Amino acid sequence: MPIESSPISQCVGSTLRESIFAERDQPPFDRVAMDGIAGDSDTWRRGERRLKLQGVQAAGAPQTALARKDYAIEVMTGAILPAGCDCVVPIEQIDVEDGYATIRPSADVTPFHNVHRRGSDACEGAQLLASGTALRAPEIAVAASAGLARLRVSRQPAIAVVSTGDELVEPGEPIAGFQVRRSNAYAIVAALLQRRLARVAEEHIRDEESSLHERLGLYLGTHDVLVLSGGVSMGRFDLVPKALKHLGVEEVFHRIAQRPGAPMWFGVGPAGQAVFGLPGNPVSTLTCLIRYVVPAIAVSMGAGERAPERVALAAPVTVDGPRAYFLPVFVGHDDSGRPWAHPRPTNGSGDFLSLAGTDGFIELPPGPNTYPHGFVATVYRW
Repeated sequence: MPIESSPISQCVGSTLRESIFAERDQPPFDRVAMDGIAGDSDTWRRGERRLKLQGVQAAGAPQTALARKDYAIEVMTGAILPAGCDCVVPIEQIDVEDGYATIRPSADVTPFHNVHRRGSDACEGAQLLASGTALRAPEIAVAASAGLARLRVSRQPAIAVVSTGDELVEPGEPIAGFQVRRSNAYAIVAALLQRRLARVAEEHIRDEESSLHERLGLYLGTHDVLVLSGGVSMGRFDLVPKALKHLGVEEVFHRIAQRPGAPMWFGVGPAGQAVFGLPGNPVSTLTCLIRYVVPAIAVSMGAGERAPERVALAAPVTVDGPRAYFLPVFVGHDDSGRPWAHPRPTNGSGDFLSLAGTDGFIELPPGPNTYPHGFVATVYRW
């Protein structure tokens, strides 16, 4: 995906496409870390415990200076440490009366105690964020601290979500006994929006070649990614691969040795559009979306590689066939806080009701094999 410049307030969830360096030392000055009083630690070590309060050093105010060593300055968290001071005593460890502060015997008065030293986090010019970083709240704060009002990020892809099939009926519409509700597209869109992919359009197309040619051709001309649900298997009305070929989309692969989701199709359009043909069974649709489409979009946006999340099985699982097995799981924690993947198998790839309450699925290697309790596998979150 190309790079665009966006206001920093609109960049959460985006992928950074530039490196960010410290505008100045961080902190940029010796920073007061506690509300209290600042003064000279040598004076305190010599036994002086009752200090006259000279004034106040507020956060955001220019630096003041200690007039005499037996004086102290009231300081606020975040303020610059007054000149002549090298220590801060918290307000909880002093008693103030008649313009004097008395330090309690238990107070720590070592040099630079409760002071966040200048440059201790980063020096001016140090790299703070690398290109490919996902921008969450902490990273947005770091970029703002570098003085950047706009960031160079990956443009979000325009994604078209298209379901096919004459049997599908919208929620809220009258439905016949031989029809089913259209749910896959809602799950796909929800998963994309959950990942802050906002440029998402969606439509349903009937199993008619002319309609498929017209509508898919339109989306190929206006979108970067097409995510299709249904019509990619081997049946008489699985017309999507043929329609895509007619529109100049080159097939890269069709079918994967996995369960569920074996009929998955992938191709590349004439202008480089990514076209994902997901199987129509609901469990297959959502599984393939999370396993392939979401990571592919992240890579296209320049996201750095992330270590996979690994979780141990809470119960043994048998894989019968020679295909990878995607098993829905609930991730729970034992009394020691260790995560465990509790299997939640579905009643086939059409049983999307069983997915409610699960956290995602684990990927088990091809069988035949029985994977024991404690076997560690990669988990993919919904």
